[in-house]
Amino acid sequence: MMNHQHSLRPNTVATLKVVRTSELGAFLDAGTGNTSDDILLHKVQQAHEVAVGDDVKVFLYLDPKGRLTASMRVPQMREGQIARVKIINTSKDGAFVDVGAERGIFMPFAGMRGKVKTGEKVWAKLYTDKSGRLAVTMEVEDEIRRASKPATDVKVGDVVTGSIYNFTDQGAFIFTNERYIAFLHNQEMKERPKVGEEVTARVTFIREDGRINVSTRPQKEDAITVDSDKIMELLTARGGKMPYSDDTSPEIIKEKFNISKAAFKRALGKLIKDNAVEQKDGWTYLKETHKS
Repeated sequence: MMNHQHSLRPNTVATLKVVRTSELGAFLDAGTGNTSDDILLHKVQQAHEVAVGDDVKVFLYLDPKGRLTASMRVPQMREGQIARVKIINTSKDGAFVDVGAERGIFMPFAGMRGKVKTGEKVWAKLYTDKSGRLAVTMEVEDEIRRASKPATDVKVGDVVTGSIYNFTDQGAFIFTNERYIAFLHNQEMKERPKVGEEVTARVTFIREDGRINVSTRPQKEDAITVDSDKIMELLTARGGKMPYSDDTSPEIIKEKFNISKAAFKRALGKLIKDNAVEQKDGWTYLKETHKS
């Protein structure tokens, strides 16, 4: 009677029984009833020593001569699981990725998102294709949605890091290290990153669904620029001079400019450095070159 394992294929995981051992390693029963079909589990492919009668979980692949061979280095992820995996090499049909097995697992072109290059890391899912072989795909939205958690302990302005797992016409989706799903709109990118790329972005909005919107663009204006503009506005309105300087009390600064003394000093320092203003006897003057 032939058992169901009769049709063992490369790029699959199977549990097989050790039927004999030799100097080379152990031979596993291929289930065909023919000992010449026994599959070699070479010593170097054994995670630990095996004995006759043991059931061993192995990854099957073809050796250079096209013979079915076994290794105890099986994929480090289960079917249906997602992980960030490394691209080992690419071809016109797809790519091979490292999932911790003895050989790379094929990612068909249809399962790719954008162009991937050797050495890059991408989010991918392990699955069994129609022919019963293991394969991976970069289509991982459902799995990431299930693995994600709502962004409860973040606030606008926080910085998050993660890697891009999908692009739409609108922008990129990022799975952050905290397991948040972040959306990076096209308009919020300095340049268009690739799928798989790791990005660090600033939180701009916390959505009701527990996801976040992020941006990688520099903030429009930093605080010093905003404060300097306030000082320049007042100077211009007062004909180029004002009775406020580094010596003015924090209370008056707060009342006049609505900023702290420290912020005022930073902004004033920038204007002096930019050669726009000068201070004399507790007053600040607009320099001639800056008078309109």
